[in-house]
Amino acid sequence: MPVARPLDAAQAQRFLAAQARLREGDGAAALGIARTLAADAPQAADAQQLLAMCLADAGDDASAHAAFTRAAALAPGNEVIALNHAAWLGRIGESAEALRVLLACPDTTRTAFHAGSLHLRLGQPREARAAFERALALGPATAQAWHGLGSALQALDELEAADDALQRAIALAPEAAPAWVNRGAVLRRLGRLQDARACLLRAQALDHDTPEVRNALLGLLQDLGQPAQALSAARALVTRDPGFIGGHESLAHLLWEHGDALAPGEDPLGPLCSAARAQRANVPLQLACVRALLDAGRSAEALAWLQPLRSASPGQPALDWLAADALDRLGRGGEAGVLYARVAAQLGDLRPDFLNAHARHAFRAGRIDLARACAERATRRDPRNQEAWSLLGTAWRLAGDPREEWLFGYDRLVGELPIQPPPGHEDVPGFLHALDATLAGLHLASREPRAQSVRGGTQTPGRLFGRDDPVIRATAEALRAEVEAWLAGLPDDPRHPFLARRQRGIRFIGSWSVRLRSAGHHADHIHDEGWLSSAFYVAVPPSVRHPGGPGAAAGPGWLQLGQPMASLGLDLGPRRLVQPRPGTLVVFPSYLWHGTVPFDDPGPRVTVAFDMQPAP
Repeated sequence: MPVARPLDAAQAQRFLAAQARLREGDGAAALGIARTLAADAPQAADAQQLLAMCLADAGDDASAHAAFTRAAALAPGNEVIALNHAAWLGRIGESAEALRVLLACPDTTRTAFHAGSLHLRLGQPREARAAFERALALGPATAQAWHGLGSALQALDELEAADDALQRAIALAPEAAPAWVNRGAVLRRLGRLQDARACLLRAQALDHDTPEVRNALLGLLQDLGQPAQALSAARALVTRDPGFIGGHESLAHLLWEHGDALAPGEDPLGPLCSAARAQRANVPLQLACVRALLDAGRSAEALAWLQPLRSASPGQPALDWLAADALDRLGRGGEAGVLYARVAAQLGDLRPDFLNAHARHAFRAGRIDLARACAERATRRDPRNQEAWSLLGTAWRLAGDPREEWLFGYDRLVGELPIQPPPGHEDVPGFLHALDATLAGLHLASREPRAQSVRGGTQTPGRLFGRDDPVIRATAEALRAEVEAWLAGLPDDPRHPFLARRQRGIRFIGSWSVRLRSAGHHADHIHDEGWLSSAFYVAVPPSVRHPGGPGAAAGPGWLQLGQPMASLGLDLGPRRLVQPRPGTLVVFPSYLWHGTVPFDDPGPRVTVAFDMQPAP
């Protein structure tokens, strides 16, 4: 190990002079002093660190990294060197290496906090949570660490705990606007809409009037049943901040769901496409436009939009992937297959979402072995990936593999649960009548959301459970009790992707209501974000209650389980059919294909649905 020596008094003065030049923006002068100082004091960690920072400022990444490494070797475990080295690595996109530098250093409040921030950037919320908890163990009054812990818990969907952490952060630093913004986001997801709005308005009052805050506020207007005001706010936002993608996406969603009533005749994607056309250099906006066109079934337009982007960046995997998706949807499977194969060679197993896309294409192309291989790789890369399991189970079904039944469990893993009337309601019919009336006030859209399973109906905005309404609160608790009682009777299987994760309780991670009109239905789909999914029947029209005589295979409005989504092009019917009954909750693994049969009836078919994750 090299022997470290401190700077003498004259060298320390040169060190301070170089720092001053660097702060003043005279990087060349600072680098000249730093090179001379490092040569004169090669065993001084401060000199090597200064040289590293000047080299980093000059853009000489390799030399900067080497100098930081020499500084760390001269002062092992030095907090300041580790933090500066990691901060620079993070700025140049080397977050994983920055994390390695910090983890090699003994924990301090600051190193643990920055390690947590890097874990979040790398999409590792569990590791981030542990790092922030270490930071708080060392410095319990650190507002930034409480804020970081709240962000990690939010990413883990532990929203009540996230709110507690963010409240601690705000109590310690009430003028820190980002904590107010994050708490507003958490409260919105919890359904506490007025409290969320108050947090966002507080952030604005603290001079944090960003496009993101304005976008969140207009989203709350929609959640609060004020779509006209939300639409007006969205138009104002894209005028004020034309380069902000979130505003354009919000405007497109509002026009899609409410345009028939609020902007008749306007193309819902028109403003987004116009903005992208006017800002050709804004590549993220171009890609948002392409994805919106694909979601809307306008694949030919999406492909045309991609052409100049791909010409400017040939071989870029994200662009080739989008082009492959568009070609596949246009029935040009051979061309799509070439692009999928090219992207697969570039990405390998890094992206489970791409492996799923490649598997979907392989099914459409009749290449079942390739579909199975892609899905297997996706489940290995991300064992909790719901779509990957749905695709793998479909491949097993086509092969006659008994693991299909083991995975999907059409009988043992599907529950039909009649609920009991919640406290305050004498009987189930009276409760359902009150719930139906409450939900009717939330179904304000004129059509279904874009890129969702609903066809011919509407869906409530935001999260249903958590709203400040006694009927909805009673519904959530009644449904929770039935689900947890059902889970207690399931078998153990440590190898099973659903059963192995079972705990005593559940937490809701998404909740909504769907109101289908005559001829409406749900396209077959799965739920990517869930572990356990559901359908609770609130109101069922006569044609669904009376499907037309004994022996009917699939009645109108029935739930069908096990039939893959139509776009896979597979001739596979449902494995199980469930007749909806008011007051009955049906639960099933989130990776199980499910959809509904269209019905013909003037009365609506009303459900409450929610996704769940296991909880202690």
